[in-house]
Amino acid sequence: MNTNRVRKFNSIPLSVLDLAPITDNGDAGQSFKESVELAQHVERWGFNRYWLAEHHNMPGIASSATSVLISHIAGNTNHIRVGSGGVMLPNHATLVIAEQFGTLESLFPGRIDLGLGRAPGSDQATAYALRRTLNMGPNDFPMQVNELQDYFSKDPVSRVKAVPGQGLDIPIWLLGSSDFSARLAAQKGLYFSFASHFAPAYTIPALKLYRDNFQASETLQKPYAMVGVNVIAAETDEKARYLASSHQLQFLNIRKGLATKLQPPINNIDEIWSPMEKAAVEESLDPRTTIIGSPETVKRGLAAFQEATQADEMIISSQIYHLEDRLRSYEIVAELMD
Repeated sequence: MNTNRVRKFNSIPLSVLDLAPITDNGDAGQSFKESVELAQHVERWGFNRYWLAEHHNMPGIASSATSVLISHIAGNTNHIRVGSGGVMLPNHATLVIAEQFGTLESLFPGRIDLGLGRAPGSDQATAYALRRTLNMGPNDFPMQVNELQDYFSKDPVSRVKAVPGQGLDIPIWLLGSSDFSARLAAQKGLYFSFASHFAPAYTIPALKLYRDNFQASETLQKPYAMVGVNVIAAETDEKARYLASSHQLQFLNIRKGLATKLQPPINNIDEIWSPMEKAAVEESLDPRTTIIGSPETVKRGLAAFQEATQADEMIISSQIYHLEDRLRSYEIVAELMD
């Protein structure tokens, strides 16, 4: 399959969220090689965008230097949009992000997205190590977004200019797992992406809030919402459930406060977790937003989720241990596109 156009599922684009997983027998270098292979693979299959998420102090996620990795992926692909899902803006000086993404847009014109989150992407100790102060926090996020928009404007108010950055058309997305960013994205007329892949309970309320309160802007005349969904697809439901155990183990270890790399799949996860732990993991990995199964099962799940959310786009995360299984999972999803 080779295409330069974006293919769609039920008339909407599908995109990819890559957490650059580090497996238990691998390292960051291997993770980056696999991310390049995955990006090239999904580009050929017609996915719309490829996003990387900022996390820190997590042995199983290699995308901490998000801007650097975006450049690496964009440099090894041809036309797919590449961006952040997201950059955790309170961790950074706003000017630095403006310059970094101004540089990326200058290197790869028309291909860069800037998704912004307001969480630290880790724990408080790591946030302090990143910032050297906790005076700047999530509540300052709206001010930072304003600063960033000013740096990118053609005629900025600030005496300090983002070079490169000034005057560049870089789409800004606000990311959220609650109602805060939904309100801010609506108020500012920006793109909105909701983390329904790990906060399923708040998805519909956040989308409704965003759409009901949306104010048109120079960026957008009408709301545009993307939702996250976990998909683990295989030839059979049984194999998909087996592959999904790696993702479930990852969430289980997070719940236990254990920092681990991505673990290989196991045959019976019920031997590992208690009923209480299982319930806690399944609260985050809700079947509506964590779709596990054969092509037909995945098709039904994606269609139901799109109908429920009326999303303009879906972004898919697939935490699968073996690269070949990860590639095949995205290939199965691509085969469902028109």
